[in-house]
Amino acid sequence: MLIRTPTDLGAVIRERRKELDLDQAELAKRIGVSRQWVIGIERGRARAELGLLLRTLDALDVRLSSATRTPTPKTSAADIDAIVAAAKKAHPR
Repeated sequence: MLIRTPTDLGAVIRERRKELDLDQAELAKRIGVSRQWVIGIERGRARAELGLLLRTLDALDVRLSSATRTPTPKTSAADIDAIVAAAKKAHPR
């Protein structure tokens, strides 16, 4: 899954927690936070401490990987004059 927003990350955490048959309280205990913290993260709370998020992902055996987008090649503007000149050469009158 491509994660672009805190809500996306919260959905991943919630889905994985459920796959592991953990309730929010058990996950909270494993990572050393309150159940309210888990609820907030699963709802996409945008301001969470990175260390706690990483600990959460580790407890759920979720791995992060990084990837970069391949830059889209820049296209140059079409040279209309060159196109017309080529067409005239190919089909002279």
